[in-house]
Amino acid sequence: MRHIGPGVGPGEINVVEDNMPEVSATGRRKTAVARVRLTTGSGKWVVNCRGIKDYFPSEAVLNYIEQPMKLTNMIGKLDVTARLSGGGITGQAGALRHGLARALVMADKSLREVLKNSGCLTRDSRMKERKKSGQPGARKRFQFSKR
Repeated sequence: MRHIGPGVGPGEINVVEDNMPEVSATGRRKTAVARVRLTTGSGKWVVNCRGIKDYFPSEAVLNYIEQPMKLTNMIGKLDVTARLSGGGITGQAGALRHGLARALVMADKSLREVLKNSGCLTRDSRMKERKKSGQPGARKRFQFSKR
């Protein structure tokens, strides 16, 4: 029987009853935040209480999300549970990939070099630029009139 022990928060490793590590990490992209939990299992993915193929129907996005698992040969060995909030589909996919890579490194430090070289541990810092006062948008300006 497995249970979640007390005090398991982001970035903490909890060993459950039958000596299986449970790792949680946070990933971010744009305004999206992903809280990812990894447990030893059969490779089941649950994203916001839904299957990953239901949540992300695009095959390209699924390949992008699964990249850290494929690079470390962990597909089918770990169960992934994620809670996503904020942003859109692409932002949430990037946040999930980032959180997954960080959780894998916490579970096994030897995976860090592989994930780092492939860019999975780098947080994509590109954010939406704020709207400027007195103008219609972040970069757009009202039309200039000479007279």
